[in-house]
Amino acid sequence: MEQSALIPHLFRTESRKIVAVLSRLLGISYMDAAEDIVAETFLAALETWPYKGIPENPNAWLYTVAKNKARNYLTRNQIFTNKIARQLQENIAGNTEIEIDLSEKNITDSQLQMLFSVCHPAISTEAQIGLALRVLCGFGIDEIASALLSNKETISKRLLRAKEKLRAEKVKIEFPGEAEIDNRLETVLRTLYLLFSEGYYSECRDAVLREELCLEAMRLACLLIENEPTNLPQVNALLSLMCFHASRFAARKNENGELILYQDQDETLWDKALITKAAWLLNRASEGTLVSKYHIEASIAYWHTIKEDTEEKWEKILQLFNHLLQIEYSPVAALNRTYALSRVKGNEFAIREAEKLQLTTNHYYFTLLGELYKPLDRVKAKLHFETALSLAKTAADRLSIRRKLESM
Repeated sequence: MEQSALIPHLFRTESRKIVAVLSRLLGISYMDAAEDIVAETFLAALETWPYKGIPENPNAWLYTVAKNKARNYLTRNQIFTNKIARQLQENIAGNTEIEIDLSEKNITDSQLQMLFSVCHPAISTEAQIGLALRVLCGFGIDEIASALLSNKETISKRLLRAKEKLRAEKVKIEFPGEAEIDNRLETVLRTLYLLFSEGYYSECRDAVLREELCLEAMRLACLLIENEPTNLPQVNALLSLMCFHASRFAARKNENGELILYQDQDETLWDKALITKAAWLLNRASEGTLVSKYHIEASIAYWHTIKEDTEEKWEKILQLFNHLLQIEYSPVAALNRTYALSRVKGNEFAIREAEKLQLTTNHYYFTLLGELYKPLDRVKAKLHFETALSLAKTAADRLSIRRKLESM
């Protein structure tokens, strides 16, 4: 990898690891200090590597510099948690170096503990996602603002308030107790689910898909599965859902970055290995009696890996949507159920059910009505597509709707 691309790549992959370890060492009150130390480390790389060349082991170089800067910070500042102050005194007395553990195991443990900390219910869901992107995924403020369809000032203020709230609540960077883990895990899973959705259903900068957001959500879900106390059915179900969706990345957009609808996708581009992994995870998720929304959504995604339109397929999907809406109602799920309903009971029945939803600010709602009316009333179908076009937010959606209108 060329030097110009290497440092940004390492910043994305390594900065999050170092921040997690240092935040765990210093405490959540010093998260900003951890981020500053990492920023200074990469600034040193930018100033040094162009002249002295890329080190033989760039990762090790970064870790060494980060350790030295962290030790300097600890030596310079005397306002620590008791744990850090005691460790510092003991190390100075023994004339030994302050231990900053950047081993693979400690990095993983630190990231997992940080995940539970930033997904604390004391802060809003938006703040949880923002902090997860910042601290655990290595995203910059500009990238977070872009991913969350916001601006730098709003994101900066949101993250600042979230950090202050975590400090005020005296949140510790640690695993919750065994009795508490299920309650806190639900918050963590919701954050990862929304993080994946931000990428998969991206409305950012007219992008159809932000794969890096999806992959980060999958990476963090994998950490949960690799950790025995959190390797639970609902976690496996969530990762299964992500894998089913990710298997269609290559088929979901064309060479111009335009959206390709499910029914028009080239099935040969689907990642069969990822589909197999998703099915295996879903099978593991079936252990026990718990049925979460992730179980049901993963099961719906499974049936979508069968491209053939069979009566059994749409009956199963409709039953699953019915179950999903009983567990957790959402307008989007209700809208998606309506399409399955049209395949089972016909367009006229589905139209009556769809119109009850009255999702009059949602362009997908009018697009679906346009599709349902197309074989029945082309004038009404065209009106719905035109309304959908006026509400569409991205160039990809607008292009897709225009093509539907052109084909009328």
